[in-house]
Amino acid sequence: MRCFRYLNFAVLICLAGTFVSCEQTEYRVHEGQTQGTFYEIKYKVTKGICYEDEIIRILKDFNASLSAYIPTSVISRVNQSDPTVVVDDLFRTVFNKSVEIHDASGGIFDITIAPIVNFWGFGFTDSKPEVNHEIIDSLMQYVGMHKIRITGDRVEKDLPGVMLDVNAIAKGFAVDVVADFLKSKGVKNLMVNIGGECVAHGKNPDGNHWRLGVLKPTDKNVDALQAVVTLNNRAMATSANTQRFVIIDGVRFSHTIDVKTGFPATHNLLSATVVADDCMTADAWATVFMAAGLEKSKQFLQKHTELEALLIYSDENGIFQTFVTNGMDVVILN
Repeated sequence: MRCFRYLNFAVLICLAGTFVSCEQTEYRVHEGQTQGTFYEIKYKVTKGICYEDEIIRILKDFNASLSAYIPTSVISRVNQSDPTVVVDDLFRTVFNKSVEIHDASGGIFDITIAPIVNFWGFGFTDSKPEVNHEIIDSLMQYVGMHKIRITGDRVEKDLPGVMLDVNAIAKGFAVDVVADFLKSKGVKNLMVNIGGECVAHGKNPDGNHWRLGVLKPTDKNVDALQAVVTLNNRAMATSANTQRFVIIDGVRFSHTIDVKTGFPATHNLLSATVVADDCMTADAWATVFMAAGLEKSKQFLQKHTELEALLIYSDENGIFQTFVTNGMDVVILN
């Protein structure tokens, strides 16, 4: 999901209590910045063990592959049509998962949307957006997952102007990578949160499953919660259109782009929180739902029973309403 250079649209707030320094407790706490947003990592280990240096290295390696804001990253070199760039495992994993979600969503999820996202001012280039059908139509020639592929360890494009934007899936994947590292070290109780995308396993310091809050989908700078989700050995991601938008000639345009038109999607769905087995999948489907709207999202959820979701939407009177799948462990707040 996209939150670079902007306040994250649906920050998950850990409700597990107060922690002391990692030299005084079995629960280690690491906080910092990555991918243009925050990270918060908490995990239980034997006293004296700390994996902060390894986690920082993992996040740096991740950015070196998939950050479009680093000119020398793998994805930046792919976007620049550098003929010498060789893809790594991180890039390949995100690309292959993007193809999978693209096909499952009927093309709604499409990481080749980068030229359009950049034009609207939500991407990795500086742009002053405008409503210009001719420019958007000209950029749409570069959009389409069939126009780019990995062959061996190289990327092939049909057109040099084809570019990738993985912001709608990369944070979720980064969460998975860090969580998998901790699990490989035998850690069973952990919570990894990068920009609101989260994986939680085991128990928090209170001995309960991790509880995470979902903010009300409002553009006001408030931290009021709409819901609290209990997460048990699963991943969760939220996407919303309320805190990342542009106003052009008095008209508000959200950051979620309709890949069929090149224009921001318009509907009454305000926020989509998805629970899945891995955060990369949850992240991508949350974006799909925000592009598809409420009714189409319900149809996807009927088909993809491996997903759980909380959808927050506005009714005809502007009142927040919620749709929740049966397997979602959530408390809706007033």
